[in-house]
Amino acid sequence: MTTAAQQAMLEKVKNTVGFIAALDQSGGSTPKALKLYGVDESSYSNDEEMFACVHAMRTRIMTSPAFDGERVLGAILFENTLDRDVDGKSSAHYLWQNKQVVPFLKVDKGLADEENGAQVMKPIPNLDELLAKANAQDVFGTKMRSVVKMANQAGITAVVEQQFAVGKQIIAAGLVPIIEPEVDIHSPEKAEAEALLKAAILSELDKLDDDQVVMLKLTIPEQANFYAECVSHPKVLKVVALSGGYSREDANNKLTQNKGMIASFSRALTQGLSAQQSDNEFNTMLDAAIKGIYDASNT
Repeated sequence: MTTAAQQAMLEKVKNTVGFIAALDQSGGSTPKALKLYGVDESSYSNDEEMFACVHAMRTRIMTSPAFDGERVLGAILFENTLDRDVDGKSSAHYLWQNKQVVPFLKVDKGLADEENGAQVMKPIPNLDELLAKANAQDVFGTKMRSVVKMANQAGITAVVEQQFAVGKQIIAAGLVPIIEPEVDIHSPEKAEAEALLKAAILSELDKLDDDQVVMLKLTIPEQANFYAECVSHPKVLKVVALSGGYSREDANNKLTQNKGMIASFSRALTQGLSAQQSDNEFNTMLDAAIKGIYDASNT
């Protein structure tokens, strides 16, 4: 790690129970996230106004007394959020310095078209510049997402090899990558895809050098504790679970059955929050959401 702050974050991620708040909806998913929050498309007329609206939503979450480093281990930010301030500090500095919440940055540029039952990431131009920007703000790690839809060996191999290749570039820049090969929760071959995925991930983990560590972000598996070997692997700092479209209640229930996996929820975290709520209503709702997700992660 490169800074004292990042070293302190490493200790926190390694040794603390909590969950990671995914506050990283990008351009494509932002209108839907805003609509669920009670801000419809008539409230903004261009991308800049839309991003200002979503930053206001994220700021309200981050500055809420319910959002604290005791239960929220980390937060994943979109690049546009990294470029904005919260209470007069850069978003990443605010998270760590004010809340003791570890900042991560989403670095992928979206998904390529489906091939062999999977979607690899689009190329990430200027990744080195983005990582340098992240380092300058004491960001701890990154996140990048691919999607597996079918139990197709070629598709899964392509996803995992790309994730680890880019992951090594991120490690070389002094950051910890969250490798995220999501398995679609609606896949008719979900369990079979997970078996192929786990084998591919373990194979790549075993090839990492002694000083290389990653985090994994995985769909909650069909079989409880299916990723136990990943949780205990010496090259894995933490295994986090994505909610993948499950309701918060379903996601929490499924997560509780997976020892050592912690949540990294997006929609399941913000479910029920609304721009129209008073601060008291908003903070009470967020506190209940955070408590439920924290409890499910603490198993």
